[in-house]
This record gives sequence, structure tokens and C-alpha cells, in this order.
Amino acid sequence: MDWLRIYLAKLSETLLHSSWMVALMAVPIFAAYGVVFRGGVLFMPYAVLAVFPLLVLPAVGGSALTLVLVNIFPARRTRDLLSIVALGAAGGLILLFRLIRPERLASPEGFRNLLDFIAVLRTPTSPYLPSEWVSQAIMEFLRGKVDLMPLALLWSTAAAFVTLGALLHRRLFAPGFTKAQEAAERFVRGGWWRLTVGTMLGFLPVAKREFVIKDIKLFFRDTTQWSQLILLAVLVLVYLFNIKTLPLHRGEAVGFFYVTLVSFLNLGLAGFVLAAIAARFIFPAVSLEGRHMWLLRSSPLDLGALLWSKYWVGTVPLLALALLLTGLTNVLLEVRPFMMAVGLVTIAGLTFAIAALALAFGALYPQFETENAAQIPTSFGGLVYMMATIALLAAVIFVLWQAVYQYVRSVYLGRPMVVEASMLVWFAVAAALCAAVTAASLWVGLRRMERMEF
Repeated sequence: MDWLRIYLAKLSETLLHSSWMVALMAVPIFAAYGVVFRGGVLFMPYAVLAVFPLLVLPAVGGSALTLVLVNIFPARRTRDLLSIVALGAAGGLILLFRLIRPERLASPEGFRNLLDFIAVLRTPTSPYLPSEWVSQAIMEFLRGKVDLMPLALLWSTAAAFVTLGALLHRRLFAPGFTKAQEAAERFVRGGWWRLTVGTMLGFLPVAKREFVIKDIKLFFRDTTQWSQLILLAVLVLVYLFNIKTLPLHRGEAVGFFYVTLVSFLNLGLAGFVLAAIAARFIFPAVSLEGRHMWLLRSSPLDLGALLWSKYWVGTVPLLALALLLTGLTNVLLEVRPFMMAVGLVTIAGLTFAIAALALAFGALYPQFETENAAQIPTSFGGLVYMMATIALLAAVIFVLWQAVYQYVRSVYLGRPMVVEASMLVWFAVAAALCAAVTAASLWVGLRRMERMEF
């Protein structure tokens, strides 16, 4: 087979897997820009034309870096390779943090208004950065001018990167592929797992306990799985840093209404983040069983115990992350106890429902032939799961807004805060919605696993 066709096919696959979440999140952002600036029907195609080469650049760069590293390090040194990548990512994050000069954000009262403060968050910018070219191209179009220079720079740079990446692929792919076939070292310390996790789960029945231990061991054996925790930790820090830098309680006075609004809308944003994490870690859970699933179906083991273990192995850490994100965010926003309680209880209910949805759609759309867990969420089933999760988040936010509005109105009018019967009704509706989605999803997932054919 032609080496160039292999390169373009693998590059397209890498581009899809690395950019689908960015593209999905960009749709509402560009839609809002188009509505506010009245961009017209041609704005979205033009935005795609500008953003696509920006997505190509990191895909080509990542593929080229992987080729080089695979040729330098043998498969047995995978841990060393991951350590270098982690250190490089941490160094890049620290460098970026330093470049934005965060000391200027510590005193927002020095800015004339809120717009000046937000303008600072745009830095660093440079005419040599592709992101700046995208910004120029889109904003000029929204102002009624079509500047082809940024588009020419974007597409020519992307073409140059692809060409250089293809030449590197031609030289390094064959020896790198050969080295990648070396067996990696694996150490299975069954006694350690049983001494720690097995002791903590001693209250569970034997079948459920063994399923839980198996899932945890498989997770930490797969470097493509546990290495994602490094990136997840960085994303959590960036998330909290973004909340911390909001100009609230400093400089310009921000009213109680705006603080409550940010805290409430943060539930939707946190829910979307949790949905993306569940898509990466919980959605592939059934597919990762591979063709061994038929053995589990044929054995006297209870499939309900298997589903139970996969659900709780994914839900418990996801719930801890959800409570941490929401709690710290509300502390940074300095919300009142009512909103703190609403936020924590709501995000807990959403976490149970989101995890159940991920497991159910993973069972409805299994991919037993896929070896890389990172590729499974990019399937059609992953897209349907994200759409269903967004619908759930929208429904819960809409229902709870009715109760939160009554709370804000009471505080604004100076009335004593009393949980009225109508507020309890809205809270009950939201709780029932989350509980119904959780129960229905787990039931559907179990029935699908029982009817799988191989």
C-alpha cells in the first residue's frame, strides 16, 4: 500500500479523535457570534473554513512527535515516554501561565471597566500565532469585510505541516512500527490489589467484589487509560483558575443576582465537563470487555453484577470530581448556603444519571473490535450519548431555574428566605428526572447485555 495513503488515513483518524470535542463545543460559540453580529447564512461555512486548518496543525504536530519518540524509546520504556510527555505538558502549562502575566489580574480595580479586564484575558496574542489568524479572519467577516490573508496563512501553514509530516512519516514509520511491536513489560501484583482494594470491599458479595477488582486492575494496566488522569488534573486546575479570575467581589461591585446566576449556570458547564469525562472513561467500559463478553454471558455469573461493578467503578470517582468542582467553584464565588446546597445536590444527581447514560449507550453501541479505548467515544454511539446528556442537562437546568428564580426574587425584595411548597415541587421534579434517567438507563443497558449476540 502507498505510504502516503497510509499517512493521510492515519492523520485523518487522529484529527477526528483529537478534535471532535473541540468542534462540538465550538458550534454554540460560533452560533452565538453569528446571531449577535448578524453574520448571515455564510458565517458558519466560513468559520469552518477558518477553524479546520487550526485543528490540523496540532494533529500533525502530535503525530510527528509520536513518530520521533517511538523511534527513540522502545516499547519497554513506555513509562519513561509517558513521564517525558507529562513533564513537557506541565512545563508548557507553566510557561503559558507565566506568559499571561497573572499578576495583572490580582488587582482588577486598576482597570477602567469590565471590558478592559476581559481584554487582558486575551493575551498572549501575536501575529505569528495561527489562533490569531483565525480570530482575525472571523472578526473581519463579522464586520462585513472578507480578508483572505489570514485564510491564506492558515491553509498554507497547514499544507506545509502536512507535507513535512508526510516526509517524516516516510522516513520513520516503518522502523517505528517495528519497534512498537515489542512486548511491553507488565507486572501483575494480585496480592497487593487484594490486600488493599479487596479489604476495603470486603462487605460486597464475592462476584461483585471480583468484578470491581478486575475493572480497577485493567484500568491501571492500560497506559492509554490512566495516563489521561494527568490531563484531567490539568483541566480541573484550569477550570478552577478560570472561575477564580472572574471579576467578582473585587473591583467593580457585582450584585447578588450575577453571582447566583454564574453559580447556577456553572451547573450546566460542570455537567458538560462530567459528560465528556464519562464519555472517555465510562462509555467504553462494555466495549473493553472485547470478545470475552460471550464468556461472561455463557457463564453462570450474573450480568447484573458485572453492570453494577462497571457503574460504580466509574461513578464513585466521577462523583468525587463533581462535588470537588462544584464545591470549590461555589466557594470561590462566595455563594450563599442555599445555592451551595442546591449546587452540590444537583450535581450529585446529574452525576448518577450521566454515568448511567454513558454505560447504557456504551452497551447499546458496543465496539468489541476496537483496542484503543480513546477511539470508542468518537463513534456514533458517543455522539448520541452526548446529545442525550445535553438534553438531560437542559431539562434539569430549566426545571431548577423556576425554584432558583423564586429564591433570587425573595432575596431581592428583602423577604425572609423560606422554602415554599412550589420550590419543593420543582426540586422533586428535578430529582425524579435524574432518578428516572438513572434507573431507565441501567435497565436498558442490562437488557442489551443479556441480548448480545456474537
